[in-house]
Formats: sequence, structure tokens, C-alpha cells
Amino acid sequence: KYSQMLGQVVSGELYQVWKKEMLLLDEDGNELYLPKQNQIPTDFYRKGDVVRAVVVQVDNKNQNPKIILSRTSPLFLQRLFEQEVHEVHDGLIAIKNIARIPGERAKVAVESFDDRIDPVGACVGIKGARIHGIVRELRNENIDVINYTSNINLYIQRAAKISSMEINEEEKQANVYLKPDEVSLAIGKGGFNIKLASMLTGYQIDVFREMDDEDNEDIYLDEFNDEIEQWVLDAFKAIGLDTAKAVLAEPKEELIRRTDLEEETVDDVLRILSAEFED
Repeated sequence: KYSQMLGQVVSGELYQVWKKEMLLLDEDGNELYLPKQNQIPTDFYRKGDVVRAVVVQVDNKNQNPKIILSRTSPLFLQRLFEQEVHEVHDGLIAIKNIARIPGERAKVAVESFDDRIDPVGACVGIKGARIHGIVRELRNENIDVINYTSNINLYIQRAAKISSMEINEEEKQANVYLKPDEVSLAIGKGGFNIKLASMLTGYQIDVFREMDDEDNEDIYLDEFNDEIEQWVLDAFKAIGLDTAKAVLAEPKEELIRRTDLEEETVDDVLRILSAEFED
């Protein structure tokens, strides 16, 4: 039965939770397994709850059937769109590609086969009515829907929410040059925006600050999230210090007291920030 249902969304009642997986039972009593790595990090269910997921694997080794489900697969998100948006279900709108960081953020590229239909508007719905149910099912995953185009330059611009770049099509590389105050917005919280845009388009996207000749060039803290953990950066931002120079201008003892961070952590941050301004 389930070998014919690969890629379909099914529901099961939560019967038991183990460390590495959850056991669900369908209405016929069949056992369905949802491994930990296939659960959205913020998923929380109690025994008896109904859980929805997509069938990704059906094994029958040694006459011992095992049905594996997933809530993190891009296919699960695609099936939810098909259920919520009848133009997708009817084939009037195609989902060209999906990139997900489960539970955090997703980007979905869509294309309409009918000039009268705005694919993004149809997927989002009036006041977000259609996409709201999908977002709720995915534990408030932030979903960006964009218009697909075969023009790679325009596609990357839409995916990354940027206006200009240099593209190397041979190496599938895009370099984006932005003003300092635009960089953290383009990178996104936790670097998710650029990471997902790269996953969606298949291009490695690197963001660079446009440097000018002024000595007072400053750098937003979020730009250091590849070297400094986001929660540490957030501790500085929470006390009103958003840029590297703002942090460096404060006495170290004051930083330790106000952020409540370990001295060693503050030392590491100061070292990394200072290195940016050394010749």
C-alpha cells in the first residue's frame, strides 16, 4: 500500500516517542516512523496528536516493512502548496524549485502557465490567507515566494533580494557588492537569506561591503556571524551596540559587565573585530 504512496502526505496518530524517532499509527494500525532528523527542530507533539508528513521511504527488508516519513523534505512543502493553492494542484502554477532550512526559512520559486495569474499572489493569497496554513504547519517557517525566471541574473536578484551583482556563469558564482548598512539585511538572520538563495539558484553567492576611502568605515555586527556565534552578537546588540566600532569604543570591563558574557568570549570578539580595521 505505502510503496504506491511515496511522495504523498499522510497523517498518523502519535503512539510513542523515542530518542531517535517517533512511531505513528495510521487509521489501519500501520506503523509509520518519523526519524528525529526528519522532524522540524521546533516540532512538539504529545501522544495521541495527529502528525502530518510526506512518505519518503518504504523498506521491506526480510519481510519487515518500515515506512519512513519526513517533515523537513522540500517535497513536504511542495505538497502543502498543492493542497492549499488550487492553481498549483491544477497545474496552472508550477513550483520550479524549493530551498529550505526547516523551521527557520524557505524560498519557493514559482512560475505561471497562464498570463492572467500572478503566481506569487496566488500562492500567498489575500492577506496571506493561503500561505498562513502552510507556515503554521511548518512551525512558523518564514516562506519567501518568488517569480521564477530563466534569466539567471534576475533570478538571483529576486532570490537574494538584491539589486546588482557580478556573475561568473562558468563557475556558478555571484559576487554582490553592497553598502555597509545593506549587508546585514541581504545576509539575513543567521545568514539564512543568502544561504537559501544559493541553494535555490545553484549559484555560490558571496556578499562584499563596498569600501570607500573614508576612515570612518564601520561594520554591522551581523556581518561577523560566520566567525562569531549569533547569540554572542545578539548579546552586544541587546545593549545597543550594533557595529564593530561601537563595541571597540567601550572598555572591555564594561562590555563584560553589561553583556554578562565570559571574559574569554569578549576577548575573542574584540580580537576578531579589531582585525577588520588593521592595515
